[in-house]
Amino acid sequence: MAGEGSGAGAEMDALIRRLRLHQAGPSPYDPAPAASPAAGGGGELFRPRRAAVLVCLFRGAAGELRVILTKRSSTLSTHSGEVSLPGGKAEEGDADDAATALRESKEEIGLDPSLVTVVASLEHFLSKHLLVVVPVIGILSDIQAFIPVLNVAEVDEIFDVPLEMFLKDENRTSEEREKMGQTFTVHYFTYVKEDHKYLIWGLTARILIHAASVVYERSPDFPERRAHFNLPKYTKDCSSMLAGLAKH
Repeated sequence: MAGEGSGAGAEMDALIRRLRLHQAGPSPYDPAPAASPAAGGGGELFRPRRAAVLVCLFRGAAGELRVILTKRSSTLSTHSGEVSLPGGKAEEGDADDAATALRESKEEIGLDPSLVTVVASLEHFLSKHLLVVVPVIGILSDIQAFIPVLNVAEVDEIFDVPLEMFLKDENRTSEEREKMGQTFTVHYFTYVKEDHKYLIWGLTARILIHAASVVYERSPDFPERRAHFNLPKYTKDCSSMLAGLAKH
């Protein structure tokens, strides 16, 4: 048994070293460079809010990599009852995206930041509320040390799933949608545990497909069509873009 444990530990150490070398591509959602708003006549320049989510990975009983997910509280005003990664909006005191993801994870599920080894930040995603979302990969080496404490105002449940499921065509459905002149794929993954059935879709599914592709160094077994929307340059353009993104 000692040999098996040391082998798993060596594999995790190798994964940590490799992921620390990962370089995300340039963000297409960086704020517009400082310029004179008067020159364009568009008013105040738009500065998008930033958020970060934690893709927290650990070894399951069978040695597989698993990721921690939450089911949002049914009382929340947005995305109530949906599955999501722990995380949230950046605050002024956060040093960086990793600090945001770890702070929010502690607030939502009681995850002690000292238990997590942050190894990589991934490419940025844009939510339909014009939040620039940065996924942060963290490794939880000792899952037994994590005793969840849920913030019931934000989280109804916590559970975990195999990360590799987001590269497989099993238990997945999809549909094509069109917004603002772009066609893209929305993925829906179903995960069943005992008498619980979870649906993982939308932004969370997109992030996990990408995270799994980086971790396993391969593309998913299914086609993926993604959209890249340009952020509005001026604040006055936000309402029309938000309306366009909100349409189904």
